[in-house]
Amino acid sequence: MGECPICAAEIELADDAIAGEIIVCDDCGAELELVSKDPVELAEAPSAEEDWGQ
Repeated sequence: MGECPICAAEIELADDAIAGEIIVCDDCGAELELVSKDPVELAEAPSAEEDWGQ
């Protein structure tokens, strides 16, 4: 179990979740990145930026 850093909701993690995985909070819809599994640490996922090949 982890806690959403945005709304403090409890988030259940899959047993096979790995660091770097993006998880969506069911309560507020925030996209979170699993930073660490032991101890569980969730952070707001970085937004994807457009790459125009420059």
